Amino acid sequence: MHFQRRQLLRTLSFAFGSSFILSRKQLGLAAQTAVSPKLSPSPAGAAVRDGIAGGTEMEKVTGIGGFFFRAKEPKALGSWYQQHLGVSLTPSSEGDPVWEQEAGPTVFAPFPETSKYFGDAQKVWMLNFRVRDLDKMAAQLRAAGIEIKIDPQSSPIGRFARVHDPEGNPIELWQPA
Repeated sequence: MHFQRRQLLRTLSFAFGSSFILSRKQLGLAAQTAVSPKLSPSPAGAAVRDGIAGGTEMEKVTGIGGFFFRAKEPKALGSWYQQHLGVSLTPSSEGDPVWEQEAGPTVFAPFPETSKYFGDAQKVWMLNFRVRDLDKMAAQLRAAGIEIKIDPQSSPIGRFARVHDPEGNPIELWQPA
């Protein structure tokens, strides 16, 4: 798991420059001031990162608005995500709260079909959730009888753990550095 993450980070750093990963301080500053923190320029991928293609500004998506997937038992699985990870389900009526994630980096990375990173070769996707305190989240999940594997290797971007939902879908938990 650690080697593949390092390879992914190396690829992302090449494509977007080493400054694509913001520190917590930089993220906090950007969130408070609505101004991007000063970063060293990165030549490779700068046009795509900055949304400029061929001299015109490119329209970009602003984030992930939903994650939809099939499940053998959708209600039970939705309840598991809500109970153990705090992900609110789709509101059932107008005015019900919808799950809102905190601002932070999101990696969008297609993997080769032969990747072993997700574990089970039959699983074609993996969620990565940011967490504030990986140790507290791990203790919470273990107390609920859920197996969790914390990667003993720390990386420059943070710490990671792996858990599976009741249908065997892989979930990576990430505590940013």
